[in-house]
Amino acid sequence: MTDAGGVSRADGTSKIGGRPRIFLVEDHAVFRAGVRAELGDAVEVIGEADEVEAAIEMINERIPDVVLLDVHLPGGGGQAVLAGVLPHHPEVQFLALSVSDAPEDVIAVIRAGARGYITKTISGGELLQAVYRVGSGDAVFSPRLAGFVLDAFAQGSVVGSGIGAGGTGSPPTDLDPELDQLSPREREVLRLIARGYTYKEVARDLTISAKTVESHVSSVLRKLQLSTRHELTRWATDRRLV
Repeated sequence: MTDAGGVSRADGTSKIGGRPRIFLVEDHAVFRAGVRAELGDAVEVIGEADEVEAAIEMINERIPDVVLLDVHLPGGGGQAVLAGVLPHHPEVQFLALSVSDAPEDVIAVIRAGARGYITKTISGGELLQAVYRVGSGDAVFSPRLAGFVLDAFAQGSVVGSGIGAGGTGSPPTDLDPELDQLSPREREVLRLIARGYTYKEVARDLTISAKTVESHVSSVLRKLQLSTRHELTRWATDRRLV
């Protein structure tokens, strides 16, 4: 649990000094520090959290304008944060910021009530623009991800989302029973391994150890009843995860 020392907002004001009030939910301290540096004085960061329970408590207390939300978090993930805040404060806007660009992650978090979804490869200027747009009520997506959302709307699979229902959201349903067996971190590892990354490369991208990557791969193979990385890659490719 982390805290930026922000002050609770009891008067219901939406912004201080014309700057959006931002709350960061991200379990990697180095990345949080990088986001703060990129946004600079253009926003007011009123708090930080690195896990679900602390995030829900502080967001409900401080009522920021925009929450930058990591999708995969200890204690339930970004969807749990959305479920713990939006019923109480539907005026809070959520912008998902994740290493994952998997369609099921994008659709699930939008259905849960987020106003946008961008990947962590975004530039500082683009991130700041996305924060301001989401704060003003716009929906924002990284270019590649917008197609997923449009397709989901066309197929009727995004219902009660933050985009179409004023941010109140509704709980997502399972998109793939087999994939649902995997934890969020296992899904991230699966996608990178299926793309041909080495254990060291996965470890670097996800800021974990190579030994932890190996443990996740073993768990994924066991849960999916697969034997080799080749089978894992084929399984992921068949589901368009890579």
